[in-house]
Amino acid sequence: MNHVGRDGRGESVWLAWFLYENLQLFAGLARGRDDAAFAEACTGQAALLRSNIEAHAWDGGWYRRAWFDDGTPLGSAENDECRIDSISQSWAVISGGGDPVRARQAMAAVDEHLVRRDARLIQLLTPPFDISDLEPGYIKGYVPGIRENGGQYTHAAIWTTMAFAMLGDRERAWELFAMLNPVNHGSQPDDIERYKVEPYVMCADIYAAPPHTGRGGWTWYTGAAGWMYRLTLETLLGLQLEVDQLRIAPCIPAHWESYKIHYRYRETVYRITVSRRDVTSAQVSCVTVDGAVTEGVAVDAAGRPYGLIPLLDDRREHYVEVDLG
Repeated sequence: MNHVGRDGRGESVWLAWFLYENLQLFAGLARGRDDAAFAEACTGQAALLRSNIEAHAWDGGWYRRAWFDDGTPLGSAENDECRIDSISQSWAVISGGGDPVRARQAMAAVDEHLVRRDARLIQLLTPPFDISDLEPGYIKGYVPGIRENGGQYTHAAIWTTMAFAMLGDRERAWELFAMLNPVNHGSQPDDIERYKVEPYVMCADIYAAPPHTGRGGWTWYTGAAGWMYRLTLETLLGLQLEVDQLRIAPCIPAHWESYKIHYRYRETVYRITVSRRDVTSAQVSCVTVDGAVTEGVAVDAAGRPYGLIPLLDDRREHYVEVDLG
């Protein structure tokens, strides 16, 4: 979309969410280094940015994607093409900046308009650019329904799945994860004939227009693979490294009773077993390390419990039990 703001007056909503998150991250970094003035500057700018997004970018059912230099909106219900774009909705959740009620409504719109269960793909935007007067840039050079122009662009599809998981919608997150998993596009002869690319690596895109609906595009795509790894390990299995400790906040389906992670911290191995004690809950209730109960349960800003596993590189094998429920 290189023409949306080519004169310097256009605005990107999803990049605004991205900037919001980075301002918050830099504020935390500054506080950790006793730079209160810079932390305050970052949080102040983040609050102003969030206020402006909510005041101007909400379209009534979802967040807009952008404005052209002349003020024409993109990703709005008033557009004939690109009425809704997934990234502005998913990053309202991922950034932590979106109004909670609006963010849920926006993600429900993504599920309604962009999740194609019939074709097992998640579109970036719809309808694709084709014959309207909108000139967003080289994206319009793609055939409608191909790559970014209305196909599945896998980065964005992964962000959609992350957002549903972060909203606590476990079943939908795992349903979309199954769509993203390339193995599931090559499990039957008909699937292989349709997908036409390697079912053991991530692809950048999947076509969404006949006669090529469901066909994989550019494969061995490291960006998509990296985000898929983060979705799997960090968002769904819930494991994140924070300096010298592991934070664990699983988002697992209801039928999972347990799972194991073997984690190597430098030259020390931690064998982690996560077990569900209550089928109705996936929240961490207790953490033990080598049989000793730790004080490793905390609560995030949204009031959700998570576990903390202290890490020590003593070259000994450690056994961790994480109870959910």
